[in-house]
Amino acid sequence: MSDTTMEPTRTLADLQSLSTTAVAEVEVQPQRDAFGRSYATGKRKNAIARVWIKPGTGKVEVNGKEIAVYFARPVLQMIVNQPFQVTERTEQFDVYCTVVGGGLSGQAGAVRHGISTALTYYEPSLRPSLKHAGLLTRDARVVERKKYGRRKARRGMQWAKR
Repeated sequence: MSDTTMEPTRTLADLQSLSTTAVAEVEVQPQRDAFGRSYATGKRKNAIARVWIKPGTGKVEVNGKEIAVYFARPVLQMIVNQPFQVTERTEQFDVYCTVVGGGLSGQAGAVRHGISTALTYYEPSLRPSLKHAGLLTRDARVVERKKYGRRKARRGMQWAKR
């Protein structure tokens, strides 16, 4: 190859101007269906939540029941409402969701994850505040499987000396 085909070495100013022109801000469009709703899926432990949000009065319905009936413990209700408190959108959206699998704690976490993701689809400008609060990250911790030769995942059999 000849040396004439190679580009000349660029100066630092040239490289800095390239980096600013290469990074273009992409305007993220809201994702809404024909009814004005945003849909997202949330997961936690073995629970999977399908969540739809739309503008409304703050009503949250889980599997056809009000949140106070389905998640009777105040701690679980607080977990579900966290995305709205972080984004200061309390009582501005109606939530309809179906949850399957897991226990109540895992289901509440799945609904929270689904609401957070649906909020970012409905209003993309909320993503930084939800991301900073850690509400968009799927908690990957699940129950460890039981191993053979053991009573539980790690607990061994009771040992008798005689």
